[in-house]
Amino acid sequence: MLLLTRPLLAQKQYVREQQTWLGIFNQTRFSQHWGSWTDLHLRLHDHFVQASYQTVARVGLTYYLTDDVRLTGGYAYVHHYPDGARTVGQPEHRPWQQVQWFTKFPKARLMQWVRLEERFRRTIRQNERTDDFDFNYRTRYNAALFLPLTKRGFEPGGWQFLLNNEVMMNFGKEIRLNYFDQNRLFAGVVYPLNKHAQVQAGYMHLFQQLPAGSTYRNQHTIRVFYFHNFDLRPAAPAAPAPSPAP
Repeated sequence: MLLLTRPLLAQKQYVREQQTWLGIFNQTRFSQHWGSWTDLHLRLHDHFVQASYQTVARVGLTYYLTDDVRLTGGYAYVHHYPDGARTVGQPEHRPWQQVQWFTKFPKARLMQWVRLEERFRRTIRQNERTDDFDFNYRTRYNAALFLPLTKRGFEPGGWQFLLNNEVMMNFGKEIRLNYFDQNRLFAGVVYPLNKHAQVQAGYMHLFQQLPAGSTYRNQHTIRVFYFHNFDLRPAAPAAPAPSPAP
């Protein structure tokens, strides 16, 4: 019986979710080399919209090496709402650093970034928050390809197709089983409202390995983001497409 049950215990388990992600992003450029980053998120789950899942507030200071290459460092606060057997919320403090770059092609735009995060999550024991924190590093690589769908191209009023993928990996001494964290694959449309703002909407599939190691989240997500750029430099040129990821 032991020989028969061991393969069953080793089988992978899948948790299926339906979520809705809403986000607001802003990048403000103050001078030739300095600017700021802000993004706010509300994530709902349980048949897409029936319960709160997570909120994220992220800020950062950006240094522009060039118009198309940027370095950013900042802080994010994440609140994980009660979920499953956990009946208390879990706060997370997340310093982060990032390099981001844009590439322009005759009929396409490509945005990429590499991000490093230091994640401090309040420890939950017996459904109570403790004064301790779990800690690990996480790296993220994100690539977003914009393709015009109408004659207006990337100008205001023109529709674009967006294909976006982001891969996340965990590392640190507290990581034992889930070195692979998650993959987010998004496909949707982009509508530029003007030279400084755009709306993105579409479908995202998230595949995540949970800390148990043999349990995976298979998540179907409706994602709607609003992006806005401010350029406060005198006679500032038109800003490139805002960065399309959480």
